[in-house]
Amino acid sequence: MTQQTANSRFINNSARCTYRFPNGRRCRLYVTAVNPNFCPAHAPLPANQHDPAEIASTLTANLDDFTSAAQINDFLSRLLLLLAQDKISTRRAAVLAYITNQLLRTLPAIAKEENAEPTSFIFDAPRPERDLPETTPGPQHQESQEPQGAGTNGRAPA
Repeated sequence: MTQQTANSRFINNSARCTYRFPNGRRCRLYVTAVNPNFCPAHAPLPANQHDPAEIASTLTANLDDFTSAAQINDFLSRLLLLLAQDKISTRRAAVLAYITNQLLRTLPAIAKEENAEPTSFIFDAPRPERDLPETTPGPQHQESQEPQGAGTNGRAPA
């Protein structure tokens, strides 16, 4: 009997899943574009997932609020590095980039609100000054001396 050696090209193929079974054998399935290290069967395993707390701490280290363009730029730079290292999914990175874009678009409105003078609302406006009638009737308030039934237009009643 002749001993057969394993084909080293097949064993060390980088397109294969890197998962190792408890007996030491390597998975034979191919990796996908979603996860370049594991096949679809082994990618969702907890041991093959990146720690979300570690990713969050990497993204938000020394960032307390996102009220300046510099902080948002720093966050996006860290997000790009995590995406390039394949520590975060493309979909999650797209969602986070969209949210930071929305934050960036609100910065001018926030600055405008902070620099604006407070507007005052008048709920009960004062009334205009009016001339009050005199206590003694003047010539326009005197009763006419015309007989009853006579019109004020100078015509006799019909």
